[in-house]
Amino acid sequence: MPLLAFETSCDETGAAVVHQGKVLSNVVSSQISLHAEYGGVVPELAAREHLRNLVPVARTALQEAGISAKCLDAVCATQGPGLPSALMVGLRAGQALAFTLRRPFIAVHHHEAHLYSPWLTGSPPTADFSNFQPNVSLIVSGGHTLLVHVPEELRAQLLGTTLDDAAGECFDKTGKLMGLPYPAGPTIDRLAEQGNPSAFEFPRPLLHEQNNDFSFSGLKTSVRYFLRDHPEIFSKRQQIRDLCASVQAAIVEVLVTKTIRAARRSGVRCVTASGGVACNRALRAQLAAACQREGFCLRLAEPRFCTDNAAMIGVLAERKFQLSTEPTTFDADILPSWAFSDSNQGAAFAEARPVLQ
Repeated sequence: MPLLAFETSCDETGAAVVHQGKVLSNVVSSQISLHAEYGGVVPELAAREHLRNLVPVARTALQEAGISAKCLDAVCATQGPGLPSALMVGLRAGQALAFTLRRPFIAVHHHEAHLYSPWLTGSPPTADFSNFQPNVSLIVSGGHTLLVHVPEELRAQLLGTTLDDAAGECFDKTGKLMGLPYPAGPTIDRLAEQGNPSAFEFPRPLLHEQNNDFSFSGLKTSVRYFLRDHPEIFSKRQQIRDLCASVQAAIVEVLVTKTIRAARRSGVRCVTASGGVACNRALRAQLAAACQREGFCLRLAEPRFCTDNAAMIGVLAERKFQLSTEPTTFDADILPSWAFSDSNQGAAFAEARPVLQ
């Protein structure tokens, strides 16, 4: 079933065509350069750019897939969570196209889609669920840090979340304190490669707490005070590298330790990771090493599917439709704060109501 997917939850306009688990096209228009001068995403500007970019991006996705809109069997879009004005653009566009074509519309939870992005592999990328295993999944991005138990397809139990700043926020905010450009995460990753991760000692929040939650605001504050007390570091290039490596080491240790601990408790033999911060090379390497020690299978989302993209939205929507999940109404509204419930898929996403065919 050829399906067109839209993703506009934050600052990247995405459209993808998925057919029988295969990603025929995956087009993303990034807004990083637009928001860089503000040091973060400006919701009004993001929505304006989505309005400007969505039609060209969708047209390109269809052209790359080699199909016309009339050949689509369904349309889907992210319903939440995310920036309200940004979500509205993709959701309403998806509903309007589905209504015009008289095709089913499927609303997707952004975080739930991240759970299945590690199963997208190969060229062209294909979601192979024949090898699906129960897993504990780390979803780690700019706005969210989640640990989720996935006992089977389309069922998920939330184990823990961030109590304040997410890991990605910590990377970006500490980077801003150091004077690094937005988004600071990739720059910290690059500079840390040449730094000493043991040069400076920073706290590992909640590392030894037995819960599955995260907290990174204390680490951010610690870096702020460190820079206040050591202003000379700004003129020493190697010390900036060491600082990046030390901050990264603190964040990664917490993420890896709590993920492995949650996997042990859940009794699974597979760990997955996705989200923008999952592009971080230190996180990928240390998570791989920890899983090897524990005898866990590790599935990391490919970097192109870690950041926000419509391919993962389409893959999940197609899978839901194949397994008889009812379509969503054409008048369903955005859900900016759509919680990732700790129950099965049916109850967790009960706000998506069926539509008459």
